[in-house]
Amino acid sequence: MNLETMALISIVLAAIPCGLFLVNLLVYRPLARSRRREEAITGHSACANPPPYVGGYGVSVLIPARNEEKNIRATLQSVLANRDVEFEVIVLNDHSTDRTVEMVREFAEQDSRVRLESAPPLPFGWCGKQHACHVLAQHAGHPLLVFMDADVRLAPDALARMALFMATHKHVALASGVPRQELGTFSERLLIPLIHFVLMGFLPMFMMRWTRRPGFSAGCGQLFVARADAYHQVGGHSTIRVTLHDGVKLPRAFRRAGFSTDLFDATDLATCRMYQTNAETWRGLGKNATEGLAAPGTILPMSVLLFGGQVLPFLLLVCAPWLSPGAMAWAAAAAGLAYLPRLIGVWRFQQNFGAALLHPLGVLALLAIQWHALFRSVLGRPAEWKGRRYSATGVAQPARSA
Repeated sequence: MNLETMALISIVLAAIPCGLFLVNLLVYRPLARSRRREEAITGHSACANPPPYVGGYGVSVLIPARNEEKNIRATLQSVLANRDVEFEVIVLNDHSTDRTVEMVREFAEQDSRVRLESAPPLPFGWCGKQHACHVLAQHAGHPLLVFMDADVRLAPDALARMALFMATHKHVALASGVPRQELGTFSERLLIPLIHFVLMGFLPMFMMRWTRRPGFSAGCGQLFVARADAYHQVGGHSTIRVTLHDGVKLPRAFRRAGFSTDLFDATDLATCRMYQTNAETWRGLGKNATEGLAAPGTILPMSVLLFGGQVLPFLLLVCAPWLSPGAMAWAAAAAGLAYLPRLIGVWRFQQNFGAALLHPLGVLALLAIQWHALFRSVLGRPAEWKGRRYSATGVAQPARSA
């Protein structure tokens, strides 16, 4: 294959995610803030004191917590700052060995909306987070369930806006959004923004809205809102008990049961810092990779699409002295198409500009993580997270103290 042909292929492969990203910007939108819509739903004047149940819904905020002393205080403060909606906060202590329990108890003693529950022993065949969420749902008392990770911080109007969204989209049983990602280490800045790129560059969201087929669903495990009745009818997290990838698997479970799911832009709704170190970023992105991009049937075509459209154009530009003027133009256009979604992401999702310029390197690192995870799976190496080791058949003994 000559360089001219490679340049032509690169622009085609770069145009696919770029075009889909631009189309998805019309679908993946922030939640409404308008009080006029709330007035239309509730019958209460936007000038009057808001009703305690926005859209008729109260919210149960459900937070699984395993050794979260670094996060839980700020998380609870952000949840309790929410307004214009009736809610309760239930934190499940998942066998923490740090000060998580003491911190939550302090909040529970001062605010009756906060409850602390304890997780039973983790059954064989369950992922820790899925079991914790399953237990939390049994304690919930409101018709809307908001599952959020212990490192997520909510905006003061987040719960009200999610409740209003569910009130105005009654066909939606489960919805999710990607919070604004706070980044510290080099690996975080390089890799975490690719969440938006992959989500919006390879999922046709208009098809997600038009069909209930599981293959057109996606979500973010950091933040879910679900109707409690639909959740229990589906079986909730018990249907995905083995998986480490609830962001993909939970929406698919809802769709297999005949329910609709949706996505919203949570950039102004919540923030999250997923990982704290370079090593943790690598492990965290790799722990569930074989259930996403690194799945055996997915990794090869996705690698071709990502490498051919996001890395190859820049490699060709390095070979500029050997390119014809036409091939040079194709390669430059492909590089521009590769950069465009990332530069839009800097503005739309408050991402780092410098990291966007390193986009090809980030894609290479992402592919390395995916292939490394696949090889580990083939070799039977269990995934490790939060001090637990997971295999395809269940949960082994704790690997180390979390």
